[in-house]
Amino acid sequence: MPGLRLLLSAVVLLGGPGALGAQEAPEVARVRTWLDSHVPEMMREAGLPGFSIAVVKDGKTVHAEGFGARDPQKNLPATPDTLYGIGSVTKSFVAIAVLQLAEQGKLSLDDPVSRHVPFELGRPGQPITIRHLLTHSPGFPNLGTSTVLLSRGLGADTGIPMSSAADFYRFVNGAKDEVVFAPGEHFFYNNAAWRMLGHVVQERSGLPFHLYVKQRILDPLGMSRSTLDVAVALRDPDRLVPHKRGKSGPEATPFPYPNPGDNPGFSFLSAAGGVLSSANEMTRYVSALIEQGRFPGGRLAGADSVLAMQSLQIATGESHYGKTGYGYGLSVTPGFLGHTLVSHGGSISVSTAHMAFVPDLKLGVVMMGNGPGMAYGRVAETVLALLMGLDPDEVLPASRIRKRMERLVGTYATYRKVETVKVFRRNGLLYVGEEEPGTPLLPEDPAYGSLRFHTLSEGLSTPVEFKEREDGGLDLVLDRYVFHRQD
Repeated sequence: MPGLRLLLSAVVLLGGPGALGAQEAPEVARVRTWLDSHVPEMMREAGLPGFSIAVVKDGKTVHAEGFGARDPQKNLPATPDTLYGIGSVTKSFVAIAVLQLAEQGKLSLDDPVSRHVPFELGRPGQPITIRHLLTHSPGFPNLGTSTVLLSRGLGADTGIPMSSAADFYRFVNGAKDEVVFAPGEHFFYNNAAWRMLGHVVQERSGLPFHLYVKQRILDPLGMSRSTLDVAVALRDPDRLVPHKRGKSGPEATPFPYPNPGDNPGFSFLSAAGGVLSSANEMTRYVSALIEQGRFPGGRLAGADSVLAMQSLQIATGESHYGKTGYGYGLSVTPGFLGHTLVSHGGSISVSTAHMAFVPDLKLGVVMMGNGPGMAYGRVAETVLALLMGLDPDEVLPASRIRKRMERLVGTYATYRKVETVKVFRRNGLLYVGEEEPGTPLLPEDPAYGSLRFHTLSEGLSTPVEFKEREDGGLDLVLDRYVFHRQD
């Protein structure tokens, strides 16, 4: 229905604060075309019932749409206004709350955590500070607090008590033998750390954590429907039905987070991932982060604080773009196509989200789904590259690799089809076999610039090679056979 698509696009562009108007910019048209061409298949592969996305340029929402169903049983569509659980994207809101209180003189980032909450872990003379929690570097690994809490919400209780602040600290403080690094030395993604940060906010502000975020961040931004109050969100007419992966496909399931308003003393359990929001409302937040905390009518925090959130505070590893790291509640990739990419993903198992933005170009994208996530990072990088006027297949290393891998995928047969094998792609690797799961083909060149691979079994490597024929076809040299591509 092309006419309906054009009408809906015009409505999106004409509606909402700061919209560009009916004339769609060429780069935005390319974004829309790519999304419409790729997202439905990506959803099918991931088993994701509903997906929503909104794109920001120069402080304006230039494209927003929904795919699939927010409620498959009623066949209700996902929209840019559908409320989802955004999971760990919540952590940047926690960071802002902490920085606000620091600017008010109610805490210092270099305060020992134990000064504010009953936390006991650490080494003599090496206190774990608020800054260490903000950078996931307290010296101990993730303790599984989210698994304990979300499992209970999904009907698979672990049996570990976790219903109060006392339960939480009894569990965390019992992990003394888990402190394996000095504070600040090693990045361990750590949900317990962020729950403690939420508790610090609660203690220093005098407000339950969920109310502080609502009153001091969401409401001032005009994110009136966004909330940590699960009961409020689930009464909203445009909200997700959460889904988990089942044996035969997506299965509807309850929302796993408890309502913090029912247990305000343990409100801070939501600090690791409890915000519910929509793609459209999150564009207000992304725009404020891009503008160093400024938004119409106010500031989230001082410019220096917001810039610190988006600056690499601790290294986390290497990516296709070189060094990556973490700021405060945000991941940072300094070398993304000549710019800094700031991002964060989130998952509560049955609802997922991702936001990404390039501050100096004032470009951003937010996406959400009502189930385990698809390849959100791929979508974000592609959208941002298109907004920059670039060809994703040429400039994004992962896109180039996928393209090279797809060229090798297919059915191969020996002389007169006596033997056949399939080459297929799964989870970022190529596999070979008569049927799945097959044997992984390990590339000689991680960027797949070479046609030489090998298999590995019990420490023994066996070479495998694709060869290009003069007629444009492909052969696969495997063991004693030469297989010829059939499709």
